[in-house]
Amino acid sequence: MPCCRLLSFFIAVMAVPSALAGEAPTTPLVIGHRGASAHLPEHTLAAYARAIADGADYIEPDLVATRDGVLVARHENEIGGTTDVAQRPEFAARKRSQVIDGETFEGWFTEDFTLTELKTLRARERLPELRDTSHDGRYEIATLDEVIELASEQTVRTGRTIGLIPEIKHPSHFQRIGLPMEERLLKTLAAHAYTREAPVVIQSFEQANLRALRDHLAPPNKNIRLLQLLGSPDAQPGDALAAGKPTRYADLMKPAGLKDIAGYADIIGPWTRLLMPVAEDGTFGDATPLMADARAAGLQVWPYTFRPENHFLPKALREGEDPRTRSEAGSVAEIRAYLALGIGGFFTDDPALGRRAVDAR
Repeated sequence: MPCCRLLSFFIAVMAVPSALAGEAPTTPLVIGHRGASAHLPEHTLAAYARAIADGADYIEPDLVATRDGVLVARHENEIGGTTDVAQRPEFAARKRSQVIDGETFEGWFTEDFTLTELKTLRARERLPELRDTSHDGRYEIATLDEVIELASEQTVRTGRTIGLIPEIKHPSHFQRIGLPMEERLLKTLAAHAYTREAPVVIQSFEQANLRALRDHLAPPNKNIRLLQLLGSPDAQPGDALAAGKPTRYADLMKPAGLKDIAGYADIIGPWTRLLMPVAEDGTFGDATPLMADARAAGLQVWPYTFRPENHFLPKALREGEDPRTRSEAGSVAEIRAYLALGIGGFFTDDPALGRRAVDAR
């Protein structure tokens, strides 16, 4: 990006209204989204270790269940795009279609494999058209236990307490097939000395499981907080869809919906553009009411997801035309625009850039 253009954008960023900033934590938290997934295959121990080395305060394992009930770190239970399972003839017959949260998916699903079988697979880059694929085939699927052990070891090594922010994926689906994850998650956290004390934030796009977790998390579980993720306004949470209720995320973002969320959760996690949209010319529009309304309800706001490739950035922050090109200065500028709103933390695929944005404030 030309120097003068970037300078102009930084000036615009600092002009974003920040009246709420005084209510935010002194230092916003940098969350390694699926690890340092801009550099290494997501949800691998290597990606989590890189995120920590690059300055992440928290690492995020998305959780799905195996056939034998073990929690493993995958963004989805369909693993055709993130592992080499499609190249494994011994598992060819496992390919199938199923409906999850009202949408039909075809592929290979973790609930059809034991942990032992999954451990024979190797992770692949989920976005090969945009990111480096040279690490494909090097890393196995990680269990939640292994992620916790890594965080504990890295806390000792770095002298920084590394938080965990697990997301329970498709909870209604896994409950329907007899593999509910909530109790398994709590038992796993309780089984490790590290996660009995270290900060943990459990997140979900559904409401019912977070409400149930709140009932289980009476003191002394003071280290565990809950985060309600917010999807596209027109979409429905999976539990609402399964129950035939009309609830949409747009309803949850209204003052009454946020007040309800505050009764069981501590934080909301909206998509960045739900807080501040981007115009066609690549500049930021005015902040939406969501930030102020969430704060009025007593909720922190931790948006997702900042990514450094041109493909994901506003046009004004890109470097050149190639969608694969990393615009590091542009990514830092984008993060700083949202920091100016007063967010308490944020998810990023490149924690080093997130750290740079926070530390440069």
